[in-house]
Amino acid sequence: MQTLEEKISKVVKTTNLQHIAIIMDGNRRWAKEKNLPSAFGHKKGVDALKTTLRACNDFGIKYLTVYAFSTENWNRKQEEVDFLMDLFAKTLKNELSEMHKENVVINFIGDLDKLNPKLQEILHNAVEVTKNNTGVRFQIAFNYGSRLEILQAVQNIAKQVQNGAIKPENITEQTISDNLYTKNIPDPDLLIRTSGEKRISNYLLWQIAYSEIYVTDQYWPDFDRTSLARAVEEYHNRNRRFGK
Repeated sequence: MQTLEEKISKVVKTTNLQHIAIIMDGNRRWAKEKNLPSAFGHKKGVDALKTTLRACNDFGIKYLTVYAFSTENWNRKQEEVDFLMDLFAKTLKNELSEMHKENVVINFIGDLDKLNPKLQEILHNAVEVTKNNTGVRFQIAFNYGSRLEILQAVQNIAKQVQNGAIKPENITEQTISDNLYTKNIPDPDLLIRTSGEKRISNYLLWQIAYSEIYVTDQYWPDFDRTSLARAVEEYHNRNRRFGK
């Protein structure tokens, strides 16, 4: 009898599922329903992310991109923003050794220049330590907004046109893709959103043009290996026609 890992690994290979993107939603509501402070939901969300990352590695998924902090999240209460920044920094420092040991490649996408220098240093160190690994490529969208990403891509292309490096008539879809944060990463095959919300929330707008979208009512802190397996099985049952 096949184990869950064997079954899902076979599905991943059969469907050539390479890249999963996730909108990790519901930490605060999970905590509220249990009469706990939001901080408990965020901490439990970190545990769910660790579980999901390991499951991707076990299932043979090559790329995982998660929405950790959006450009809109700065509008939350300062106390919560400060907590999230501190939690992110501590988690990355505490888990870096283990992720490195598990051969994970860490990258960040977003407007990182807006972060405080100490946090930028922590992020840069994680990228440097894991850059030669060959396992799951783990992208963390931090201070990320897709409209800002596309705006910056357009500005970069405009500068190239201005400098004579490219002619306007030679600009292609690939030109735009090559100027996004995700320029060396294939587009997501599957986008997962937890907590039942049916919106994209300014996440990977260009990249998910042909992604399959899977929405689950589960809050992110409850998401686990079985949850990921269900999403992959659902993906397997879809007929991806790409407009054909």
